[in-house]
Amino acid sequence: MDRRRRFSGKRALVTGAGSGIGEAVARRLHEEGAEVVLTGVSLEPVDAIAAELGERASAVRLDVRDEDGVREVVRDIDVLANVAGVGSTTAAPDTPLEVWDEVLDVNARGTFLCCKHAVPGMVERGAGSIVNMASVAGLVGLRNRVAYSASKGAVIAMTRALAVDHVADGVRVNAVCPGTVDSPWVRRLVEEIGESLDALRARQLMGRLGTTEEIAAAVAYLASDEAAFVTGTALVVDGGLTAA
Repeated sequence: MDRRRRFSGKRALVTGAGSGIGEAVARRLHEEGAEVVLTGVSLEPVDAIAAELGERASAVRLDVRDEDGVREVVRDIDVLANVAGVGSTTAAPDTPLEVWDEVLDVNARGTFLCCKHAVPGMVERGAGSIVNMASVAGLVGLRNRVAYSASKGAVIAMTRALAVDHVADGVRVNAVCPGTVDSPWVRRLVEEIGESLDALRARQLMGRLGTTEEIAAAVAYLASDEAAFVTGTALVVDGGLTAA
C-alpha cells in the first residue's frame, strides 16, 4: 500500500479542525489523498485552512452539540475524526456546574452525536472508520481535571461500545489517548494554571511534549485500512506518561 495515498477516494470529516490536533489531522488525511471536510465552531479558521489546502478540502461551521447541524454534515463520509473538545483545570469542589456541563456536552455529547449520525451511512455502505479523540486523562487520575477526565473516560467507553455494536457492519471505531501535546489548547491551559511549558516538559519521561503531527499520525493509522484488524482500542500516545 502506498501510504501517501491511503485515503484516495475517501471522504473524511474532522471536527475541531481549526487549530492544534484537529488541524494536524485534517492536513494529514488530506496529504494522504482524502477529500477532507474541516469543521469548527468558528468558520473563519477552518475556511482559511481549507483554502490553503485547496482541492479536495472544504470548510463547514459546526457546533458538535447541535444535533441538527451534526446530522446535516456527517452524512456520506468514510472517515470520521472526532477531535473537537474543551478542557477544564479544577478539582470537583472548584468546578462550577456550568463548566462540568460544557465539558461533558462538547467532549462526550458532541462525540456521541457525530458517531450517531455517521454510523448509519457507514453501515449502509458496509465500511467506515471512526477515530475519537480521548486522552490519558480518561485512563489515569490527573490532578485538577475532574470534568475533563470524566468526559474522556466516557469517550473511551463509548468507543468500545460502538466498536462492539458495529463490528459486524464493517465499521471500525477506535480512540487515541494523547498525553501532553504542545498545542495552542495546552498553551492556553498552562497560562490558566500559571505553569510554564519548560516545567511541563521536565515532567515528561522523554523530556519533551508530543507534537500535533505525532497524534495525527496515530489517527491516520487507525483510520486507514492498515488497521483493518483494529477496533475498540484506545491507542495511548503519551511519551511514557502512563507507564511511569
